[in-house]
Amino acid sequence: MTYVDALQGALTAEHAAVYVVGYLGAQTSASAQPQLFDTLTVAYESHRELRDLLVEAIREAGDEPVAAAAAYDLVDVAGDPTRIRRRALTLERGCAAAYGYLVANSPSEQRRFAAEALVATAVREIALGGRPRPLPGR
Repeated sequence: MTYVDALQGALTAEHAAVYVVGYLGAQTSASAQPQLFDTLTVAYESHRELRDLLVEAIREAGDEPVAAAAAYDLVDVAGDPTRIRRRALTLERGCAAAYGYLVANSPSEQRRFAAEALVATAVREIALGGRPRPLPGR
């Protein structure tokens, strides 16, 4: 896998994250589930920022960023906070895997961005009720 392939993989994960986290956030209530609502709001903003940074990095590397899919599979969470957390946690784990590949395939001068994104994803996993897991290479 090349650096650009890993960037494209992370971008693919971020496109899905923006879509799915937006959907999940719409299934929560700021008054009924303030902590979950805030966690998903922060996650949405973070995923949008990371998506935009990845687009920029791919263009700087001389490639065209992959486009977002027209739609993504949405699990019916029926507004259930437990189901919302579970789906968000699964999504964050997918992003963590993509960033793990990016860390492994990044040139030294680009590795900090990838590592920081991986750590941020791991922190969101914990906020969603996930258990700490060793990061790749640890």
